[in-house]
Amino acid sequence: MGEKVTIKLTAAAAAYVRKDTPKETKLKAARGDVAVSGSDLGPLLFFLGHDPDPEVRGAAVRSLAAMPESQLLAISDSLDTHPKILDMLARFHYEKQAVAKKLLSHPAMESETLAFLAEKGVVGTDETLQGVEPEQTGADDEDAEAMDEIEEVDEESEEFKSKYQLSMKMEVPEKIKMAMIGDKEWRILLLKDPNKVVSGSVLKNPRITEPEILAIACSTAANEEIMRVISKNKEWIKNYQIRKALVMNCKTPLQMALKFLATFTERDLAMLAKSKNVTTVLTTQARRLLLNKSKHA
Repeated sequence: MGEKVTIKLTAAAAAYVRKDTPKETKLKAARGDVAVSGSDLGPLLFFLGHDPDPEVRGAAVRSLAAMPESQLLAISDSLDTHPKILDMLARFHYEKQAVAKKLLSHPAMESETLAFLAEKGVVGTDETLQGVEPEQTGADDEDAEAMDEIEEVDEESEEFKSKYQLSMKMEVPEKIKMAMIGDKEWRILLLKDPNKVVSGSVLKNPRITEPEILAIACSTAANEEIMRVISKNKEWIKNYQIRKALVMNCKTPLQMALKFLATFTERDLAMLAKSKNVTTVLTTQARRLLLNKSKHA
């Protein structure tokens, strides 16, 4: 069952979307042939775009696609506009630069919409942080302690080299088995295997530790599927440093990175807001979260 969405309509607009409203009346509204206020236009087309009648739905969609930019900007600029309506506008009009800019700066934008815009190559704006002073961005004691726990493996040792040579002769099923039961050297070695099933099996090894997961989350060598698996593991993402590493890693699916961003400290949000090493969608969302925190301080 789909998610239930509650959007308010004025009495004047609601008259066009009720179940007992005649089809011809709904069609007139869907075509834009009725007088409604600017604030009612977005919700009205949203409702009619989900009407059970395909002809009404089609007319509403066409009206939405043909909506003048001035109206799109007015709806995108209103703080009362529902996130689902913002999402609707984004999916129809992301190519319009001015509209996309308004949408990206709207405080009610949902992470799914931001992820969609990022996939379409829409970048954020360079708006400044009003009243927010970025904090010191150096590594804190917690960061240092977490990184100290990551025990290095000497990949130049004879033992590691012998395992590497052995892995070159293994069939895929043997590699998968070794990835799931092997020691740390095997885990590091097979994590780099080009076969995603093999590398992904490393995460199923019961001997793998949180410091290893942190090291993987920090590595851009790991593939996107590995980042997805780590992001979905409830135990691993309890660790703040792992969440932070996932957000900073370009291989992490954007929607997941945006979700973890909401758990960041103000200090890390300030750091991310000025970072040149992550997508603009993340820096824009970090700025938005900082502004919200400052308003509620």
